[in-house]
Amino acid sequence: MLLEDLLSILPLVIVAGWATILVIIDLFIPKERKGITAALAALGLVAAAVAAILQFGQSKTLFGGMLLLDGFASFLQILFLGAGLLAIAQAFDYLRRREIERGEYYTLLMFSISGMMLMSMAGDLIVIFIALELLSIPLYILSGFARPQPVSEEAALKYFILGAFASGFMVYGIALIFGTTATTSLAGILNAFAASPGVPALAMVGGALVLVGLGFKVAAVPFHMWTPDVYVGAPTSVTAFMSVGAKAGGFAALLRMLIAAFPDAAAAWGPVTMWIAALTMTWGNVAAIAQSNIKRMLAYSSIAHAGYIFMALPSAAVAGVAPEAVRGALFYLMAYAITNLGAWGVVLAMEKAEGAGLEIDDYAGLGKRRPIMALAMALFMLSFTGVPPTVGFIGKFYLFRAAIDANLIWLALVGVITSLISAYYYLRVVVVMYMRPGEPETQNEPLLNSTVWLAAIGTFVFGVLPSPLLALAHMAELIRL
Repeated sequence: MLLEDLLSILPLVIVAGWATILVIIDLFIPKERKGITAALAALGLVAAAVAAILQFGQSKTLFGGMLLLDGFASFLQILFLGAGLLAIAQAFDYLRRREIERGEYYTLLMFSISGMMLMSMAGDLIVIFIALELLSIPLYILSGFARPQPVSEEAALKYFILGAFASGFMVYGIALIFGTTATTSLAGILNAFAASPGVPALAMVGGALVLVGLGFKVAAVPFHMWTPDVYVGAPTSVTAFMSVGAKAGGFAALLRMLIAAFPDAAAAWGPVTMWIAALTMTWGNVAAIAQSNIKRMLAYSSIAHAGYIFMALPSAAVAGVAPEAVRGALFYLMAYAITNLGAWGVVLAMEKAEGAGLEIDDYAGLGKRRPIMALAMALFMLSFTGVPPTVGFIGKFYLFRAAIDANLIWLALVGVITSLISAYYYLRVVVVMYMRPGEPETQNEPLLNSTVWLAAIGTFVFGVLPSPLLALAHMAELIRL
C-alpha cells in the first residue's frame, strides 16, 4: 500500500527528490557553468510532467486521506511544472546579465514547485500548511536573490515578515477548526459538520483565519499590500514565476478546502468571498491606472486577476454551479499563466543589466525596433483585458458565466466594468510601443525570446481553439470526500 501511494505521488517525489540531489550535484559544477544546473533542473521538471500526464484521470485517496489524487490535482501539477520550465528558460540569461547566477536559484525554484504540487493534492489542513510553507520559504529567499541590492533585500524582508504574519493567522485558524471538529482532515471536517445541526461559530472563525492566510498568498484585497513592493524589488525572473505559481497554489487550497470540506458553511463564506472578489477586481484595476513602472503596473494587474479568479468561489457556493465554477477557475489559471509569463518575458527582454528600462515610457518605439516582440506584448495586453480572440477572453467568459448561473449578476457586471477600466492601462502600453518615437534597448536572447513567442502562440491559439484546455478542465474533477 505504501509503495502504491508513493507511485501515485511520483511527480511530487521526482521534483522534491531531484531538487535535493541537485543541491549536492551543484557543489561540483563550476561557477561559470551553472547552466548545467539549469539544464538538470529542467530535465527533472520534464520527467515529473510526463509522470503527471500519465496519471491524469486517476482518482484516489492516499496516505489515509492526507493526500488526494484527482483530475484537479493533475491539472494544477501540469500547470506548475509548465510554469517552472518557462521560468527556468527565462531566468537562464537574465541571471547572467544581472551577474547573480547561482545554482541554488534552480533548486529553490524546484522546492517551491514541489510545495505547489503538494498544495494541489492536500487532503488535510496540516498538509495545506506544510505545503504553503514549502511553497513560500524558497520564494522569500529568491526575492532577495539580487543581494546586496537594497531593493531586493527589502522585497525579501517584506515578503518574509508579512508571509510569517499570514502563516500565524492560518495556524491559529487550523487550531480552532481542530478544537471544534477534533480533526484536521478535510473529509473528517465535512463529516463533523454533516453530523451537527449547524456549523459551530468557532469553526467559522477558524475558517475565516485560514482564508486570511490563503488570501495573502493569492494577493486578494485587503491582504495584497505586499504585492507591489515585492514584485518591483524581487529579480524580474522571480516575480514572473511568483505571480503565476504562488497564486495558483493558493487558489488550489482555497477551492479544495471551501468546496470539498466547507460546503455546509457556504451560506457564510459565499458572501465573504463575493465581496473580496469585487473589492480585489476594483482596487487592482483602479490602482494600476496610476502606475508608470511596468513591474508595479503588472503587480496591481496581478491583484485584479486574483479578483477575477475569486469570482469562482461565491459562484461555487450555489448548489449545482460548483463544477462549472471550478472548471472556469482552472481554465483561467492556465490562461493567466500563459499570458502572464509571456508578458513578463517581454519585461525581462526590456530590462537593462542595472535594472533600468522598467518604465512604460521605455517601451516607446518598440513596435518599430522589435516588431515581433511588440506584437507579442500587444497580444498579452489584449488577453489581460479580455479581448477576443485571446485566451484571456475565453477565461473571463467562463468565470462570468458561472457567476451569472449562480445569480450573481451584479458581480459579473463588476467584472465587466473593471475589465473595461483595465483597458486604459493595458492599451497604454500598446499606444506607447506603436505611437511614440523612441529607440528602446532590448536583450536579444534566443532562449528568452522563445518563451515569449511560445506564450504568444498559446495566447492566440487557445483563444481561437480553446477546446483542448477546456477538455482538460472538464476532466479536472474534485474527488468526492
